[in-house]
Amino acid sequence: MSATRLNKFIASSGLCSRRKADELIESGVVSVNGKKVTELGFLVGPKDKVFVNQKQVRPVKLEYYRFYKPAGYITTADDEKGRKTIYDLLPESMYHLRPVGRLDKDSTGLLILTNDGDLINELTHPSVKVPKVYLVSVESVIHPHELEQMAAGIEIEPGKKAYASISVLEADKQHTFMQITLFQGMNRQIRKMFEHFGYEVKTLKRVQHAIINLDGLKRGEFKPIKPRQIKDLKNFMNRIKKND
Repeated sequence: MSATRLNKFIASSGLCSRRKADELIESGVVSVNGKKVTELGFLVGPKDKVFVNQKQVRPVKLEYYRFYKPAGYITTADDEKGRKTIYDLLPESMYHLRPVGRLDKDSTGLLILTNDGDLINELTHPSVKVPKVYLVSVESVIHPHELEQMAAGIEIEPGKKAYASISVLEADKQHTFMQITLFQGMNRQIRKMFEHFGYEVKTLKRVQHAIINLDGLKRGEFKPIKPRQIKDLKNFMNRIKKND
């Protein structure tokens, strides 16, 4: 390994993103070869020893998986209430991976799992409009003007305006089945948007996050994301950031 920036070295350990690494460096908790470093842009070589909060960090192999979350599991590593988590379905060798964003307990579908802190930050940062696609059903007729209001944006919490692109796929007098695309990452956003109009979401499944989709996965199943797909994903993210 040739000389690399300290924040990139820390991020490559899977500890955090480069942005968060910069914050750690500036806060004075990072040292190199026993000497505290607060300089952003500091370079480290292959023989340097880097410590964060007195704990040595080392580059790790970056891993990327697709996971089909079933209903009934929460998206966290542990839960104080003793509820089932997605890690109950994963092998211990994957416990170090983190989900990119969340799906609530009753929702299903795609989760990207990785130890790439930079990618997690890019895919979840509120300033980057990453598309996330869901299939949603409501046991009611949805009026077109309500869909128009959701597309324009509605306030689901004080000072928080949510919007969504919605296409009706099937509809009758008893139910409406839709494809919904979000560019925000607000907590329980889709459910709250429909609750605003008095509707209860019956099923909610994420089928795509950026360019990664759920194709070929069964409930509870996980598969590695191919290197070519990761390269395409990072190129896609770079294009989005340039356009924002």
